[in-house]
Amino acid sequence: MSSVAIKVSGVSKRFRLRHSATKTIKSMIMDLLRHGGRTGGELWALQDIHFEVEAGRTLGIIGANGAGKSTLLALLAGTMTPTTGIIQTQGSISSLLELGAGFHPDLTGRENIFLAGAIMGLSRRKMKQRLDSIVEFADIGPFLDEPVKHYSSGMYVRLGFAVAVEVDPDILLVDEVLAVGDAAFQRKCLKKMASFRAMGKTMLIISHDLHAIQSVSDSILFLDHGQMKGHGAPSDIIGQYESFSRGQSGGDLRREWGTREVVLKGADFFDDNGNVTRSVASGGSVNIRIRYEVHTAVGPSVFGFGISDETGRLVHGSNTQIAGVDVGSLARSGSVVLRLPRLDLAAGNYFFSFSAHSADHRTNYHRLDNAFALGVDSEKRVDGVCVMPSEWRIEDSRGKEA
Repeated sequence: MSSVAIKVSGVSKRFRLRHSATKTIKSMIMDLLRHGGRTGGELWALQDIHFEVEAGRTLGIIGANGAGKSTLLALLAGTMTPTTGIIQTQGSISSLLELGAGFHPDLTGRENIFLAGAIMGLSRRKMKQRLDSIVEFADIGPFLDEPVKHYSSGMYVRLGFAVAVEVDPDILLVDEVLAVGDAAFQRKCLKKMASFRAMGKTMLIISHDLHAIQSVSDSILFLDHGQMKGHGAPSDIIGQYESFSRGQSGGDLRREWGTREVVLKGADFFDDNGNVTRSVASGGSVNIRIRYEVHTAVGPSVFGFGISDETGRLVHGSNTQIAGVDVGSLARSGSVVLRLPRLDLAAGNYFFSFSAHSADHRTNYHRLDNAFALGVDSEKRVDGVCVMPSEWRIEDSRGKEA
């Protein structure tokens, strides 16, 4: 049974926010009155985070900017302390938390290599033994003996990553190393991470490159505004994050209204095998179960739907009345299932609207506009939003097929 390399229990991190020192006396007095005498606010960057990472496993951490990812790695690295909660680690830790972190700008690349080793508790002799492999991986050539303040961002991160992995830590923390550097360097990093995993090392990696982080992670932690939104298998959490991101991007388009005799409680998207889905292939099918509650019995009714693109432009819409389905009167809560056998849309994010209204269209019981997101995947590149079959034929000047 694998031992636990990292255990995070109920960890939260609070930052005190200080107001500008250039404020006027009047504005300071107003702030004191508003905040009951407190001159600063506070920000909870992380709240009640808990997880374990077994030795030799890799945890990917995803989330939008400001989610708390870098703060979490800083706490694990020991450069910050948690406000509440406990962090337990087993073994030595090496980290690459931000571009050039730990490097002294006036020291050369070579001098910074030995400085990093000393910080890690490694002797100068051991660092000399590893110097050649660090220099080879970093590929900074004649700049090794130049002050790092003259390095490009790519050189900075290459040297930082090379040092972080070559000091042979038990735990490696990496923050956005794949965001800097060219494709060749990214491939080199991924290869090194695979080698690191094969050696039984533990890694925590932050990246916005979802494909890369899924390929190297055994599990993924999804953070949003300092809170855990998901933790589990890479494919499941990536799907959850993509669905969440699609929903967030449609926030400005959402609208809810109606008389609420009938209330739409939600919509579940699933494939033909009954599996919940957040995306479909272009041309594929999707099933949607729309759940509703009847607060007041109503007469003959209609359920409708609409699909809009990311700009809010309506792509398609229909309803049970157009389809010739008699819903009848509604007296009990239930659900209605919509099946779209061919979703011939171009790749992208789309937003679904659903409605329940009277058969004479005079009363809207409830409408949820652009409230549910669904991704459409396709390798084909087309203009517009619809995928339509097309055929081409080349003719000569006489109209004959060439």
